[in-house]
Amino acid sequence: MKRLTTKEEEIMRIFWEHGPMFVRELLSFYDEPKPHYNTVSTLVRGLEEKGFVGYKAYGNTYQYYALISEKEYKSSALKEVVSQYYNNSYINVVSSFIEEEGMSVDELKALIEYIEQGKKKN
Repeated sequence: MKRLTTKEEEIMRIFWEHGPMFVRELLSFYDEPKPHYNTVSTLVRGLEEKGFVGYKAYGNTYQYYALISEKEYKSSALKEVVSQYYNNSYINVVSSFIEEEGMSVDELKALIEYIEQGKKKN
């Protein structure tokens, strides 16, 4: 799955949180100064070309909606980071959190417990 730019992710978050909408509706979620309609429209069409959004035509206008869930995107992005920076090893990821980010033993135990409970459910 392709990675999104910051501006594309911002638009996808709006779709994930609020559902299908027209470009004009997307603009209402931006703070002032709002981007130009054409700018947002171009970004949405780019997302459509990348396969992240679909649309339903209403005459000359289109209502866009997310084709990829937030969970799917995050999972794909995480896998890419683990592959690219941690040699496909989640052990290397956790080691990095412990060594560089100061992950505590209690946090590590909580993580292990979370994983074990997830495996019991499956």
